[in-house]
Amino acid sequence: MLPPELPPLPALTRAEAELIDRYLEVVDLLGRINPSRAEHTYGGLRAAQALVGRAGALRDALAVMHQRGESEVHAPTLAQALRVLDGERRAGRVTVPPRSGG
Repeated sequence: MLPPELPPLPALTRAEAELIDRYLEVVDLLGRINPSRAEHTYGGLRAAQALVGRAGALRDALAVMHQRGESEVHAPTLAQALRVLDGERRAGRVTVPPRSGG
């Protein structure tokens, strides 16, 4: 059985696509660092070390957008792209999980 077909990504500028990619990389790393969800310190340490470089890449993506005159963020379009790329689940790993029963 084939997995369900994902909706297409909305039309993005190259800079917007770069922003989305770099943002999701940072979110993924923060999810790995999240002490409320971690099992081992080593994975969090490695993610924290990588975060420095990925945060710089995210900053650079925003700087390129600004330099190209893309001064406005089209939040609904970018949110749609994040949803297609599983951003809701990925960002959910950054939050504190709900209390377990009791």
